[in-house]
Amino acid sequence: MTREKIYIYGKHALKEALLHKPKSVEKVFLSGNTAEDKELVALLKKAGIAPKPLSGTTLKKGSAEDASHQGVVALITLSEIVVSYDEFIKACKIEAHTGLVLLDELSDPHNVGAIIRSAVAFGISGVLFPAHNQAPITGAVVKVSAGMVFRAPLVSIGNVNTTVRDLKERGFWIYGLAGEAEKKITEEAFDAPAVFILGNESAGIRLKTK
Repeated sequence: MTREKIYIYGKHALKEALLHKPKSVEKVFLSGNTAEDKELVALLKKAGIAPKPLSGTTLKKGSAEDASHQGVVALITLSEIVVSYDEFIKACKIEAHTGLVLLDELSDPHNVGAIIRSAVAFGISGVLFPAHNQAPITGAVVKVSAGMVFRAPLVSIGNVNTTVRDLKERGFWIYGLAGEAEKKITEEAFDAPAVFILGNESAGIRLKTK
C-alpha cells in the first residue's frame, strides 16, 4: 500500500483517529487553548505523540488555511487506514448480513465523505474504491465523514468489474443504486451478502459495470 500522507483537521477527526487508528497519526499540531482539551491530551499521551505548535506554515503545507481546523491539524499515513482488496477479502467474514459499498468513480470528496459516514451508521463491512479515476481520501473526506474513515474498513481495489466478478463468485449479490432503476431498494429482502454500487455524480454507474 502507498505511504502517502494527508493532513486532517479538527478535534473530532483527530480524536476518532487516535481512538480507532492511532498508528495512522504521524504528527499533531495544536494552537491556542486546544492543548487544554483533557480528552485529546489523554489520547495523545496514550498514543505516545507529543503535539507541536500549529503555525501558518503547517496550514499552508496542508492547504488548510480556509479549513475549519479548530486549532487542530494532524498528519496521517494513509496505508494505516486503507487496505488492499486481497488483504481485506481474506480477513472478511462473509455472512448473510455482510454489506459492502463500492464507489464507481465518484469525483466529489464531500460525497465520498458523506457516503462513508452513512456506511458506518448502517453497519457496512467495508467501503471499496478504485485507485484511479476516483476522488481520493483527503482531509476534506475525513472532515465530512465526521472521522468515520477511521472506523470503516477502506479498501483500495484495481478494476471495478474484476472486483465485482470476484465478489459474485464469493456469493455476494450486486446492487446498482441508480435514480432510473425500475425496482425499489425497499422491495429487496437482503438475505444474502450484498454489494451496493454508487456511480459518478454526473454519469452514474458506468455501462461496463452495469
